[in-house]
Amino acid sequence: MRFSMFRARVVEAPLPTARRDLDSLVTWFIDAFALVRRSGPASADGGRASPVHRLLREHVLVDPQGAWDAGQLADDLGLAPASLNHHLTRLVETGLLGHTDEGKGWRRYYLQGGNLRAAVERVRINARLVTGQRLQALAPAWTRSGAPLDLDLGEEDPLPLSLGMADLRPPTAESGADAMTLWMADSGLLGDRPGAELKQSSASHRLFLLLLERNAPLSTDEAAEAVDVPAARAGRILERFRATGMVERVPRTDRLATSLWSAMITQHERRGTDWLLLKGGFQRLLNETQQSTLLKGLEKGALRPEDVAKAMDGLSAQDQMLLLNLLGGRLAMGHRMAGSTLEQVERRVLERLERSLRRIDRVAELIDEALADNPA
Repeated sequence: MRFSMFRARVVEAPLPTARRDLDSLVTWFIDAFALVRRSGPASADGGRASPVHRLLREHVLVDPQGAWDAGQLADDLGLAPASLNHHLTRLVETGLLGHTDEGKGWRRYYLQGGNLRAAVERVRINARLVTGQRLQALAPAWTRSGAPLDLDLGEEDPLPLSLGMADLRPPTAESGADAMTLWMADSGLLGDRPGAELKQSSASHRLFLLLLERNAPLSTDEAAEAVDVPAARAGRILERFRATGMVERVPRTDRLATSLWSAMITQHERRGTDWLLLKGGFQRLLNETQQSTLLKGLEKGALRPEDVAKAMDGLSAQDQMLLLNLLGGRLAMGHRMAGSTLEQVERRVLERLERSLRRIDRVAELIDEALADNPA
């Protein structure tokens, strides 16, 4: 027996609604570990036609304590040996299957632990261990102080988790990667097909390093300017970071004065002074001095963001947010690391990973129940 490198990906999804449909449960399980790319034949019949689905459904799950020769599996599934080897390698690296080497390249594959829930538990242990260890490798590059915003609203709607993990290994010279970009590729920060982004000083690499040293949230425009790429591409990179749970998208409360200034200018031009006083929140939230200062600047066309910031001195951040809302303004958004310290980021990522793995374990339990109700 030999040990393979651990490499897995966990994709967060709600628990399936069809809890007695074995094929639907198996499809959900496969998707939760991203074992199949959903395109072409693999997506036919709701994913049931994919080789991985058939391998699990027709062999592994019906005889969880059995073992299967790769050659026989290739014949049963109608696959070329190279194609079958690709799928088996993914299952072995994830930790769901193991194999024995019995000489002359002959291997027999088996379900780790002898049942699906035991195999999932092995994956859970490896996933938490490897994720925690490799996140700690960021410590030398982490230079942000974590200074909080005056008003920190946090992230309300995080993206579903899509997190990769793999054992540490040295990068190859021909890849152009360093330890950081290799870890980024393993974690999913570089997407499904990293390509040139795997190289040192790629746009993704530079943006991530910037987030590791920056306290204030980073807007898409700032990101695009920092790494000299179009804003649309910078936005896609940042959202890819966000899907791993390591980065969050939060309101730019550090730009609150600028957002207020923009909203005041817009509403003064559209609706005038009386609207600002009566419906725009001026009389409700501002004292007479603040009202006078702001209205004079607006009427002269000379109001600047710094004038608004000075006028807001003494008004709580919560009241400033309420004023912005009454003015119909919007606060800019930005991306930052999902914690003021590396330990907080690690804790948040591991919590979300654990939640996803608990769901996978629950589906494994449902699969066992469905098999018991409908034995082969």
